Amino acid sequence: MPDNSLPRDELRATVEARRDLGPDYENALIESFLEKIDATIDSRVRAEVAAQNGYRPHPAPPGHPGPTGHLGPYGPPHAAGPAPKQFDGTIPIALGSLGIGIPLTAIAASEAGPAGLFLAWTGIILVNVAAAFGRRRR
Repeated sequence: MPDNSLPRDELRATVEARRDLGPDYENALIESFLEKIDATIDSRVRAEVAAQNGYRPHPAPPGHPGPTGHLGPYGPPHAAGPAPKQFDGTIPIALGSLGIGIPLTAIAASEAGPAGLFLAWTGIILVNVAAAFGRRRR
């Protein structure tokens, strides 16, 4: 449950300041209060997005607003849970290579002999190596 004390405390302080300072400072007090509310909402949204993306907020330094009214940096992914798996295309490339390799082996061996067989499998290997290097760069 979010910490609602910051907006309530700020509102009370703003109303007290309005009483003390009078209507001349009303616009400045309202703007200041709205900026603090915006910062609080902003930090709560960031904390929620970070939580949904697997990041956890660090406690904020004293005096800095953050996820529950105290802004702070967001840390590395949770160590407790596994990182979400990303599809890298390894399985389809391997299965595609085997699917193409079997008939290509038969055709190359019967039509071009050992040189054709070597050439066909060299091409398949180069495609797989290129795909592996492409995945490494990302």
